[in-house]
Amino acid sequence: MTITNVKHSKQIDRAMEAIEEEKKGLDQAQYRLNYHFMAPANWINDPNGLIQHNGLYHLFYQHHPYSVDWGPMHWGHATSSDLINWQHESVALAPSEEYDYEEGNEDIGCFSGSAVSNGDEIALIYTGHVIGKSPKEVQAAAFSKDGVHFNKAEKNPVIKSPPEGLTEDFRDPKVWKHNGSWYMVVGSSINGNGAIPLYKSKDLLEWTYMGVALNGDAAQGDMWECPDLFPIGDKHMLVVSPMNMTDGKNIIMVGEMDYEKGKFIPESVKEIDEGDDFYAAQTFEDERGRRILIAWMDTWKTDFPTKDEGWAGAMTIPRQVVLRDDQKVKLLPVAEIEDLRENHTSYEPLHLSSNELVDINLQETLQHSYEIMINFNLTEANSSGRAGLQLRTSADGTERTEIYLNVKTKELIVDTTLSGEKSHKSIRKAKVDVENNLSLRIFVDTCSLEVCTTDGETWITQRIYPDPKSMGINVFTESTEVLIEEIQTWTLKKVID
Repeated sequence: MTITNVKHSKQIDRAMEAIEEEKKGLDQAQYRLNYHFMAPANWINDPNGLIQHNGLYHLFYQHHPYSVDWGPMHWGHATSSDLINWQHESVALAPSEEYDYEEGNEDIGCFSGSAVSNGDEIALIYTGHVIGKSPKEVQAAAFSKDGVHFNKAEKNPVIKSPPEGLTEDFRDPKVWKHNGSWYMVVGSSINGNGAIPLYKSKDLLEWTYMGVALNGDAAQGDMWECPDLFPIGDKHMLVVSPMNMTDGKNIIMVGEMDYEKGKFIPESVKEIDEGDDFYAAQTFEDERGRRILIAWMDTWKTDFPTKDEGWAGAMTIPRQVVLRDDQKVKLLPVAEIEDLRENHTSYEPLHLSSNELVDINLQETLQHSYEIMINFNLTEANSSGRAGLQLRTSADGTERTEIYLNVKTKELIVDTTLSGEKSHKSIRKAKVDVENNLSLRIFVDTCSLEVCTTDGETWITQRIYPDPKSMGINVFTESTEVLIEEIQTWTLKKVID
């Protein structure tokens, strides 16, 4: 083993010892999630290095093993055979070299990146970050034959500085293969607008700069993090996480990729998820040909109440990216989610008159982790009214999370202003294409809520922190009547430790 990787191995051993110590007592944490991925303990943010290699799914992620706060970034690692049941593995990357480590400096680390299958090996391409150095961010590589233990390349950094004219913010490389060559996009900015420089390589170590594949505009934030460019159908998609974009967190563009000119030409753009708690989405193609997306189910702009319990951060459920008619982007919960279902209940159609509230969880069958499918028939709806659900409701109704349709504005709304003392207070809205009905799938976990239209067109993801005793579920109307044609519910079993 080289001197580089002896140091790296020692840092990983140290991190693993800390994790083993820090995770003691987490079984008493009231807000630990049951089916959403979390780190064994302490801080987690961006997913990175998503891949299926030799049949096994790998989820790498930004991790601080020593604290519940963001700090020197490591790559945590977990594996799964089904995208649902995850096994924690050894930390994959730890800061250890001059391009990702500096003694006494807390703003350092192995920042986000991606993973690719390179023959029998898994290759990780990541950003080495050391604040105070110039350049502060470079790109590096590490390789593993067993998929668990990674050696940093002796040629690191493989890209030593950002291209001329781009900002020193230069991170989160995403790598893919096209026609026998490797390509990489990196998050950056030019003149205060987001930008993605493009590189090409034959061996993942020597990279040639091809120019900027796309510049953003002033409305799309001042720096693009976590870029992800990939083919789908006859098109390409680009996912970016804009910094300082007004009411924006993660956008997805559909367009054409000109590999000869090194340019991506966008044709449409949309927000992936309208909730507060969704950032740093990354995708990968699995061995079944599905394009799967996972994001960090938190945001830098909200608090992390679970820090008091010894952990912070989680991932969304995996979602399959589907492109319809070459333009319409839809995200569907992966089919494997249905394997979590237990205790199915199907309700008879229910007609609600104006200003009516009906409890559909009188026996408290649904408590902290469950799925609801519901279909509202709106043919009799009054245009000035609203209809929806109240979840995680207290006995007196003062604590609740509301999900409803504003019939007049045709907006799906998630209101967390009464979701609990520790919850972030907000009202998130998303335009929905409804005429005579609205069909929703709703995924509730201990402290999370993911709401989507059944067609996958619209998502709203929120973290909520209600009192554990708040388990009521009501359907309700205000100033309108409505026919609820379908309500199906399932409890979702615990699969995450």
